[in-house]
Amino acid sequence: MTASLPPSPLSDAQRQQVDALVRELNGQQLDWVQGYLAGYRAALQSGGEAPSVSQPQGAGLTVLFGSQTGNAETLAERLTEQARAKGLEVECFDMDNFPTRRLKKEQRLAIITSTHGEGDPPDNALGLHEYLHGRKAPKLGQLKYAVLALGDSSYEYFCQTGIDFDTRLAELGGERLIERVDCDEDFDEAADQWIASLLDKLSAEQPTAGAEHAPITVASVTQGQESRYDRKHPFTAPMLDRVTLNGRGSSKAVHHIELSLEESGLNYTPGDSLGVYVQNDPALVGRVLEHTGFGGEETVTLKDESVRLDQALQHHLELTRLTPPTVQHWAKLSESSELNTLVDNKRELIQWLHGRDLLDLLQAYPVDGLDAQALVDQLRRLPPRLYSIASSQAAVDDEVHLTVAAVRYEQRGREREGVGSTWLADRLALDETAPVFIDPNKNFRLPQDGDTPIIMIGPGTGIAPFRAFMQEREALEQAGKNWLFFGDRNFRTDFLYQREWLQWRKQGLLSRLDVAFSRDGPEKVYVQHRLREAGAELWRWLEDGAHIYVCGDANAMAPDVHEALIDVASTHGRKSRENAEQYLRDMTRDKRYQRDVY
Repeated sequence: MTASLPPSPLSDAQRQQVDALVRELNGQQLDWVQGYLAGYRAALQSGGEAPSVSQPQGAGLTVLFGSQTGNAETLAERLTEQARAKGLEVECFDMDNFPTRRLKKEQRLAIITSTHGEGDPPDNALGLHEYLHGRKAPKLGQLKYAVLALGDSSYEYFCQTGIDFDTRLAELGGERLIERVDCDEDFDEAADQWIASLLDKLSAEQPTAGAEHAPITVASVTQGQESRYDRKHPFTAPMLDRVTLNGRGSSKAVHHIELSLEESGLNYTPGDSLGVYVQNDPALVGRVLEHTGFGGEETVTLKDESVRLDQALQHHLELTRLTPPTVQHWAKLSESSELNTLVDNKRELIQWLHGRDLLDLLQAYPVDGLDAQALVDQLRRLPPRLYSIASSQAAVDDEVHLTVAAVRYEQRGREREGVGSTWLADRLALDETAPVFIDPNKNFRLPQDGDTPIIMIGPGTGIAPFRAFMQEREALEQAGKNWLFFGDRNFRTDFLYQREWLQWRKQGLLSRLDVAFSRDGPEKVYVQHRLREAGAELWRWLEDGAHIYVCGDANAMAPDVHEALIDVASTHGRKSRENAEQYLRDMTRDKRYQRDVY
């Protein structure tokens, strides 16, 4: 149900002009117009001049972000706000919305981008990445630029997209304002230093820039009181409930977890994630101490804080995932010729790292006379774990719900566990607290128009954000059709939230439900098979303006689903493969094809 508007004070001609304009705008452009109008009205009410809508060409700074989960976008907004505070003219663009023809006129450019999958650009950066690496890329001798790359050093192609942009801009004639910085998962400190360095450089080059000329965007308009809690200052959320979603006999253990946000002031939107600062297993900490010969009471320094060694290992440092920098440092400490040979071959090192943890390293390559501080200095900070939120605040108020699969497996003769999943599933008791923050994901949002149909593809725990979507649409009485593709191992034990989905189907909120249970039949059937089977109807929904959402595994599921969608567009849209791929790219650019994959 859409809200009714009061009678229009506009003339018919004015109303037609407004209607014609807004129908052409995407979500980000609508946000800009909203912010501009708010600023325009405020300026008139205060007796000042109305803000200009002129766009600076080549003046000040242009900020571009490529973001899959929202971290790069958040940093781009941080840079934009700080640049304006210093009086610099600045514009900030989602890479998909940046007019590439402007590149040859840009003088100062900042790129902030993550890396997705096997060194691939995030979805919204793919177009610009291909353009710059294609034959139509312009010479950029006038350009000065800076690149901030986000990644995970445990992967082979660490920060590869940022490296690609940095290298290619230099090849096209661009000059670096400052050196590229490659950030690991604990990126805040390095990112803040990069931003400060860039702004110092820009301020020195443009000392007379005037803040009054900065274009107004929605970010400059106050949208209400913000919570004092964020990534750097998490809220301690009590656990309210934990329920196992799988039936008896399941080969998996998936838990529905409810946390309280009462009195936090935290707000989230369906599609966002919850960041959780988790703890290592005390048993693993004990074995690490045993193999290093420490008692745990030794004092070590983390940044500027002195803590006990056992507390540092349990609460602050990564133990279950090794990274190339850690092994490289350890090779020097151990003076092992075998380990030093391994670190010289990056591909072999990445393969060796897979499935190994700190205890494996300690057992295979012990270091005599190791100092406690030297140990912690080799380890990466324990990053927060991000979980797709499985609830809508319109339905659950001051609660936040998660869908967490406990990771347990045996490897090399030892039982292994996922850090965050087993802490939440096993060791965090009811009423105990978890430090949390909201991690916004503006690239995974329901359509602004509640009448728009949506297609949700979420096998396993990928179902989480779609439960939030349905709660939101139900609470707001939105009329858009909803279609779910869900897959897991067995129907009897692994149909997550089955009762809720069947109830939504019964009441008509869920228009269609297609399921695939891979181990219930002689042949394995997955969601991509169901997509192809429903291809004709799926194509009709797409042609009617439906949005597609995919959540879950990035390595196998997401590429297989993408290939199935190409097949649907080719077969039922009668398109060549090239045109079908372009069709999906256009949907991505228009925010009609959104993915939250990990």
